Amino acid sequence: MLKKIAIVTAAVALGAGLGAAPAAAAPANEGAACVQAGIGTLKDLGLLQAAAQKKIDYSTLADPTSGPIFADLPEGSYLSLGQVVKLHKTNPDLFAWCR
Repeated sequence: MLKKIAIVTAAVALGAGLGAAPAAAAPANEGAACVQAGIGTLKDLGLLQAAAQKKIDYSTLADPTSGPIFADLPEGSYLSLGQVVKLHKTNPDLFAWCR
């Protein structure tokens, strides 16, 4: 009986916490906003799944002066999605959507 009460109490508390938060809360910092913008860009371009599978040659999206990725990447730059996310946090100036 106590176990059921604990489960119901936890569910109510969780539901109340979710209900109090805005549906589309803004990221807490610029790095998170940049990552979110990058993921959104990959989605918009229909490349998110390919990025997750490490099947994007990011050199095809890179140009040091005109972007959208402001870098000089060698052909065959198949980065993991984790590497790209990390770059969004450490070097947001590389990405047009983070400027």
